[in-house]
Amino acid sequence: MKKLSARRRHPLAALVVLLFALAATGGLYAALAPAPKAQADDSAQSLAITQGKKLYSVGCATCHGTSGQGSTDGPSLVGVGSAAVDFQVGTGRMPAQQPGAQIPKKKNIYTQAQIDQLAAYIASLGPGPVVPTKDQYSPAGADAAKGGELFRTNCSQCHNFVGRGGALTDGKFAPSLKGVDPKHVYEAMQTGPQNMPSFPDTTMPQDAKADIIAYLHEVDSSSSPNPGGFTLGTIGPVSEGLFAWVFGLGAMIAIAVWMAARTSKAKKS
Repeated sequence: MKKLSARRRHPLAALVVLLFALAATGGLYAALAPAPKAQADDSAQSLAITQGKKLYSVGCATCHGTSGQGSTDGPSLVGVGSAAVDFQVGTGRMPAQQPGAQIPKKKNIYTQAQIDQLAAYIASLGPGPVVPTKDQYSPAGADAAKGGELFRTNCSQCHNFVGRGGALTDGKFAPSLKGVDPKHVYEAMQTGPQNMPSFPDTTMPQDAKADIIAYLHEVDSSSSPNPGGFTLGTIGPVSEGLFAWVFGLGAMIAIAVWMAARTSKAKKS
């Protein structure tokens, strides 16, 4: 005991304890501190949100409010998620030129980097659907036949059975899906823009969305066969019914007139 007490009273005892404490603290920090990459990612995300807020203040706040809370001229953006921003801004629908029954697609005025910044800011206002990855919306490996069944069941009522679009009520319309980026098709199903219902993963799984995109890619291909003959614009029963009335009924009337004329001549002779 006397020897232990003497060691404690040694002049270097306090220094040894201090060094031991510093070493233990450093070891714990090294084990528990965030990784440099995670810190860099957080810094980049914060910068994107800051830049996105600046873009929002210039191009969006007039209608959607200074904090995305919405106004009489535009809905709230809290909780719409980054996918809605990427779709609306990426297709040029937003910012809108003027109010109307439906905002049409137009030329995009933002770069993809700016769209990403806007999306980061809107996503920071509240959780919502996120921008999909390429693996999610790529049609490679998807089942186009199954996608056709899903599309005809859930989408053809408005978009026509091959996605050529169609008219709705009160000046609204379902836009054509010809040539639309697969990512934007996926985002539209996620977010339900304007008059379209949304199809979250709980309603329509990711692989089902990819199947629909594969079907649209198949029917959009110029080399895809058309076993039914003339497509007549592939806009459905309107053009087909018009063809039947104009040419089918017209041919029947012409035949009836010709037969009547022949019968009249035969009676006279």
